Amino acid sequence: MVQAVIYDFQPSRSGQHAEEFLKDWQGHLICDDYSGYKVRFKSGQIIEFGCMAHTRRKLHELHMTGKSQIAKQALLLIQRLYAVEAELRKKMNGTAQQCYEYRQKYSQPVMQQLYEWLNQHYLTVPSNSATAKSINYALKRWSALSRYLDDGNLPIDNNWVENQMRPWALGRKNWLFTGSLRSGQRAANIMTLIQSAKLNGLDPYAYLSDVLKRLPTHKVTRIEELLPHCWKSKPN
Repeated sequence: MVQAVIYDFQPSRSGQHAEEFLKDWQGHLICDDYSGYKVRFKSGQIIEFGCMAHTRRKLHELHMTGKSQIAKQALLLIQRLYAVEAELRKKMNGTAQQCYEYRQKYSQPVMQQLYEWLNQHYLTVPSNSATAKSINYALKRWSALSRYLDDGNLPIDNNWVENQMRPWALGRKNWLFTGSLRSGQRAANIMTLIQSAKLNGLDPYAYLSDVLKRLPTHKVTRIEELLPHCWKSKPN
């Protein structure tokens, strides 16, 4: 299986960029409520999976800032869902079918409780309140949030992806500007290679150093050999 991280740099958050990037790709996309993906979901080429971490985050912010006295109840239910996922991680040798069955037995009832809680309290809070907005966020995405229960290959959230973006977020204040669109795209390509190298257990410095030395004489038709998931160091 190919293990890779791909970064793309664009000058705006326009949905057109997401369309161009995904093109004819088909599969499962775990994401937040970004509108740029909607066209692909409607076409049926991509199946949307909701991110439970985004739902939790909105409720957690309300609870921590004291803006909601009831958010803690939902957080406790979500905590139980993550406890199931923690148990599954201990059983990493389990198959996708076993994961599916485990979630159906332990997560499905909790999800039903959470759904009932959201519907119940949505009717009791002011419609323009922060609590109502957070609850509505979960309810309108409920089908997408629930789909992970039916596929043992997929996670409950996209935290892994967000962690791959963390180096950009941490460095943003230092870099501030990329200088130009082309510079941003080059930076994205470099970060793609670095993070993909890490993902494949490589030393990024050793990998890039070797690839840069080989590039001038390496055949273009065999360029894939230099990608992180294919790369092999030359024997001394």
